[in-house]
Amino acid sequence: MAKKQTLHAESRARTGSGLLKQMRREGWLPCVIYGKDAENKNLKINAKAFAELLAHSTSENILVNLDVADEGAHMAFLKDVQHDPLTGAALHADFLAVDNKTEITASIPVHLTGEAVGIKAGGVLEQGLHNLDISCIAAKLPESLEFDITHLGEGDSLHVGDVTFPDGVTPQYEPEVVIAHVGKPKVIEETEPADAAAVPTTAEEKKEEAAPAEA
Repeated sequence: MAKKQTLHAESRARTGSGLLKQMRREGWLPCVIYGKDAENKNLKINAKAFAELLAHSTSENILVNLDVADEGAHMAFLKDVQHDPLTGAALHADFLAVDNKTEITASIPVHLTGEAVGIKAGGVLEQGLHNLDISCIAAKLPESLEFDITHLGEGDSLHVGDVTFPDGVTPQYEPEVVIAHVGKPKVIEETEPADAAAVPTTAEEKKEEAAPAEA
């Protein structure tokens, strides 16, 4: 199960693009929490603390204890993060209030373990899914998904339907979707040198060939 970390939050009344930009300049990240018998609430959290949380997490779909000043803690699922397209910095975060029995969907990182026998034979590993969408209750949310590829030979594939998921975790892909494939190495064909007879002659050589033979 994924570990929960604590984020401290404060209520905010300010809205509007100009006020939100000012809030960000002050070091805050605007966010909202909704769902699970909770009314929508506009909050703000420390932008630096949030960035550090993401930097140490395997994905952005994580569980946190959102400790709101004067209200107490909420178990929350980080549903969405809006990023600046140029800098990548977080601009806004959406949290879903949950409990251990709330069903959620998340994109979880895929880690391949072991060395495929096909790679030892010279094959090339191609990973089709680096993140895999799953559904589960919040209490079962995994931090990552690990799949063993040791048995894959050249030309073999690992499909969603081939692997066993943690208890209570359901993949959101069809069974035939490829997680990983061991392809055959690409062979670079060597081009043979052109026949000497086919090499174009120079203008001087053509002139000599055209000249009449001396008697």
